[in-house]
Amino acid sequence: MNRSELVAALADRAEVTRKDADAVLAAFAETVGEIVAKGDEKVTIPGFLTFERTHRAARTARNPQTGDPIQIPAGFSVKVSAGSKLKEAAKGK
Repeated sequence: MNRSELVAALADRAEVTRKDADAVLAAFAETVGEIVAKGDEKVTIPGFLTFERTHRAARTARNPQTGDPIQIPAGFSVKVSAGSKLKEAAKGK
């Protein structure tokens, strides 16, 4: 399912226009992005998803073409965890 299909499904379920559903989806993505960028708290939708910023330590990797070691600096990443209701849905229950 791509974005336009998701917007259409949300609009049908919520009985709103596609434009309104798209605006809500965009606002949700922007809000989650801002909170995760700050890194001081996580976003939780109970039973569905949790988004949180994680720290990745510096590490040594290998260039796949030459085999030479390269240094990858420390940085940040995003961890997304499925909630219990989403896990049950994935099992087909």
